[in-house]
Amino acid sequence: MSAERELLVVEDDEAFARTLARSFERRGYKVLRAATLDEVQALTESHRPGYAVVDLKLAGGSSGLSCVQFLHAKDPQMVIVVLTGYASIATAVEAIKLGARHYLAKPANTDDIEAAFGREQGDASVDLTERTTSIKTVEWEHIHETLAATGFNISEAARRLGMHRRTLARKLEKQRVK
Repeated sequence: MSAERELLVVEDDEAFARTLARSFERRGYKVLRAATLDEVQALTESHRPGYAVVDLKLAGGSSGLSCVQFLHAKDPQMVIVVLTGYASIATAVEAIKLGARHYLAKPANTDDIEAAFGREQGDASVDLTERTTSIKTVEWEHIHETLAATGFNISEAARRLGMHRRTLARKLEKQRVK
């Protein structure tokens, strides 16, 4: 099978990774799976996948942004889609700057991901919303900017935000989308 149909799934949720892998295998992809940056580095020594789906938040507080950066440096032609339950404007911007082609919020299905693989250009016809930004949205985006700046270190982010670590952890759990 050619590298163009080889897909790397970087996801620490074993059940979700398995489901995603099976779905892409049914579509003719050869799927490789990794849960950490170390596993990604090891896999890319012997494989050159053409596509990657990278979760933003990995086990142990690791950032999927580091995986995006590594994968893009290894192969700038690789089509990388970031898939996350912790979507924010700050992390979306950073993911694109680091080499991701698209950034999708969970829940996203295989059709959404495969469509993102095929879209090379932005879409200027996307509807602009008339809705003003709420205080909760501004808070959420500020939290994510701080998390990204600290490499997703919850303790350091809480310190910078001036809140207790447990309070930040509870806020993150309440906003989680799976």
